Amino acid sequence: MRSSRCRTLMAHALLFCQTVFSEQHSRRESHYVQPQALDQARMSPPPSSTTGISTSLFAELERLARLVDISYCVGNTGVRKPFECLSRCNEFSGLALETTWSTGFLMGDSCGYIALDHGHTPSKSARFRGDDQPKTKEGSILVAFRGTYSITNTIVDLSTVPQKYVPYPAPGDDDNDDDNDEQQEEAHAQGPKCDNCTVHMGFLQSWQLARDTVLPKLKALKMEYPSYQVQLVGHSLGGAVACLAALELKLSLGWDDLLVTTFGEPRLGNYHLARYIDTAFSLDDTAHPERRSYRRVTHNNDPVPLLPLEEWGYRSHAGEVYIAKQDLQPSEADVRTCVGDADPECSAGAATSLLGGVRRLLHFARSSGSVEEYVAARRLPIRLGLWRLFFAHRDYFWRLGLCVPGGDPANWDSGDEDVGEL
Repeated sequence: MRSSRCRTLMAHALLFCQTVFSEQHSRRESHYVQPQALDQARMSPPPSSTTGISTSLFAELERLARLVDISYCVGNTGVRKPFECLSRCNEFSGLALETTWSTGFLMGDSCGYIALDHGHTPSKSARFRGDDQPKTKEGSILVAFRGTYSITNTIVDLSTVPQKYVPYPAPGDDDNDDDNDEQQEEAHAQGPKCDNCTVHMGFLQSWQLARDTVLPKLKALKMEYPSYQVQLVGHSLGGAVACLAALELKLSLGWDDLLVTTFGEPRLGNYHLARYIDTAFSLDDTAHPERRSYRRVTHNNDPVPLLPLEEWGYRSHAGEVYIAKQDLQPSEADVRTCVGDADPECSAGAATSLLGGVRRLLHFARSSGSVEEYVAARRLPIRLGLWRLFFAHRDYFWRLGLCVPGGDPANWDSGDEDVGEL
C-alpha cells in the first residue's frame, strides 16, 4: 500500500514537472484563454517594484516563516504546552501555546495554533546580529494556519469556479462564544459591502471550520491583552485562510491592529474581491511598502500564488513581497517589494512560462482519470531530481513542512527517509 501510494504521488509529481519543464523550453501556445485576453480586466500595476528589502523586514519575514513551519506539526506529531514540538519550537522559548485546532486533512479542513508572544528576542539560530534584529515591544497574539500536505492535489483542487462571497457572517455568528454579538450585528449592518465578489469555496469552508475555535480564543486573549497586536501567518492554503480570517477580524470586529503575512498564498477570488482586500488593508498605498499591514510573500517558480487560473475568474491582490532567488538561502538583495496586483517584476511576470504546464495538467486531470496511464504512455523517466521543482512552494527562507510525514524533504533523495506526500 505504501509503495503503491508513493508511486502514484511520484507519477503526479513527474507529470507536473515534465509539463512545466517542457513549457519553459518550448513556449508553446496553450489552447486555454491567453493572458492577453484578460488584460482589460486586470488592474494595471505601477511601473516597477523595489529591489531589496531592509534587514529588519527580512529578519521579521524569516522569523515568521519558521513560526508557520511549526503549524505543520499540528494534526501530526503535535504542538504541546508550554511551546514544544519536533520542529522549531525550541527556537522560540518566549512563546506560550494557547491552543491548537485540527479539523482534518482534506482540502476544506484546517489546522493551526494560537500562541502568545510576550516580547521575543532573536533565537540563537537567527541569521542577524545587532540592533537590526526584530523585537516585539508590547507582545503579540500569534495565529498560524497550516498549509496543505499535497501540492499535486492542491493544483487539481484549485480548479473550481468561485462562489459568491459574503464578507463575514450575518448576525448570530455561531462562533461558540458567550457574547451577544451586538457589536458584530452593527458592524455587519454598517460595514463595507463586497459588491460582486466571489471566493473559492474551499478556502471559505476552511475558515468557517476554524473560526469556531479561533474567534472565541482571540476575543478572550484580546480582552486580556488589549495592547497586543494580532499577527496572522499562513503558508499555502493556510495563507488563503489567514486572509479570510483577517478580513473578518478587521471589518467585522473592527480590529485595526493586525499584521498579516502569508507565504505561497493562492488566489482567493475574483477581481472585485482582490480590490476589496486591497482597500481593506490599504495596499494601494505605495509610499511605504515595508510598512504594509499585509505581506503576501511569493517565491520564484512557485505556481500556487498564480492559481486558480485567471481564465476561471480569479485575481491576485496586492501586497506582494517576491523572493527572486530560486535556491535557499536568500538574502535581503534577493527579495523585493512589489506594487499593484500584478507587478511584472514579481510572480506575475512568470505566469506565461510557469502556468503552461499547470494548464496542461489540469486539462488532463479534467478530461481523464488516470495520470499514471498518461505518464506510462509518455514513458517519462523516473528522476527524483524533478521533485525539487515542487520545493519552490516549500522554500520560503527555510524549507517548510519539517513535520510532514516522511521527514525533511531535503533528505528524500538520500534514501534515509520515507517519502511523504507532495
